[in-house]
Amino acid sequence: MARGPILFDLEDDAKPQPSVAEAQPVPDLEAEAPAPKGQAMQIAAQLAARKPSRLVRLFWGLAGALITALVSIAAWTFVTDLMARYPLLGWAMTLLLGAFLLVLLLLSLRELAAFGRLARLDGLRHDAGEALAQGDLAAARGVTDRLEALYKHREDTRWGRDRLTELRGDQFDAEALLGLAEREVLAPLDRAATREVEVAARQVAAVTALVPLALADVAAALSSNLRMIRRIAEIYGGRSGFFGSWRLTRAVLSHLVATGAVAVGDDLIEPLLGGSIVAKLSRRFGEGLVNGALTARVGVAAIEVCRPLPFAREKRPGVRGIIKRALTGVFGKE
Repeated sequence: MARGPILFDLEDDAKPQPSVAEAQPVPDLEAEAPAPKGQAMQIAAQLAARKPSRLVRLFWGLAGALITALVSIAAWTFVTDLMARYPLLGWAMTLLLGAFLLVLLLLSLRELAAFGRLARLDGLRHDAGEALAQGDLAAARGVTDRLEALYKHREDTRWGRDRLTELRGDQFDAEALLGLAEREVLAPLDRAATREVEVAARQVAAVTALVPLALADVAAALSSNLRMIRRIAEIYGGRSGFFGSWRLTRAVLSHLVATGAVAVGDDLIEPLLGGSIVAKLSRRFGEGLVNGALTARVGVAAIEVCRPLPFAREKRPGVRGIIKRALTGVFGKE
């Protein structure tokens, strides 16, 4: 009866076998993975802060002028031909075109008024800074007068303005007077602006973490920051139009890009990712946390740009505090 081949162990049993202690350690993939950098917010900031070249501005200017000329000539030719053939319809079209031009003029005036309000805030902040630097009480009184005039139609500032009018006579130096104006008039507005920053940071973090689309987080970050900056300007009395909001957003983000504030540092990652188990388990959630934190930085910069007085005696909103209030409870425990 045929038997199969017999296998012999040719290795020497006396040879020492490798032990478990000599095995190479398993690589820690989590430690080797790059930390979240907030790519959506960095891309959105760079897109909004990027200034087009002179050649590109010349191209768009010429294109706008050419399109306006062609549309105007076509509209004029259409209306005149229509009046020659059908006078009644021609007059109706003329009235419709006139109404359109009137609305366009009103929109232009509103945009100019928005630029004027933003310039008014800039002027107040500059004059207040000069009064503080020189200790000029007369200049500080002029600034407080203009501040009261700025908010005289705002019911939410009535109590603070009344308190400022009552106590301003007891202040005998510029810092004390402007500090009183900060505490009585601007402190409630600061709290409202801080709440807007918290809402925007929470929204950007949630969209980045939950929406897996490639450019959805960038679009959400840019739109949320635009809306946040516009709301902050409205809170401080600088309600802006479309072009005013875009210019204000570019000013804020250009400042952040120039100072490197959109870069993620250890001071930003440590309070967020240090105790968040979810961020360690999911890189997407970590990106959401960092994007929300960068949005908070943009919001604090917008408060400083839109506020009619510089921070002197009142405490400047802290990025860490805003981050903890906005994101704690969304991705981690209280």
